[in-house]
Amino acid sequence: MHIVLDDTAMAAAGRGNVLASRLIHRAHVEVGWYLYAPACALVEADRARPGTAEHLAALPGIVLLDLDLPAALAVAQQNTWAAAHCQYAAQPTPDRPDGAIIATAAPGRWIGEPVRVLDLDP
Repeated sequence: MHIVLDDTAMAAAGRGNVLASRLIHRAHVEVGWYLYAPACALVEADRARPGTAEHLAALPGIVLLDLDLPAALAVAQQNTWAAAHCQYAAQPTPDRPDGAIIATAAPGRWIGEPVRVLDLDP
């Protein structure tokens, strides 16, 4: 299971969202569960809720995704860096042939986008 946390999911995890906490726990203890935190989304989450970036970066079950050149080129074509980096991270890769699901506390923002969404809004 490959899941990308968007900025709203990251901020929700910091506020004690039970569903986000369960995802983090599963990624830490279960083989085959991967949680990704794109750098641009991490910055936005920290702006919305200071301390979020340091907290998530310290968790062993979360893989931080750098803004490498292919990601930067994808981000440059969009209006918001956080959403663009998440959408780029969710696309299929050789390691993730089916792509990844985007976990979000704001599912409406992904309507019309070519991504699968996991709604964390209780």
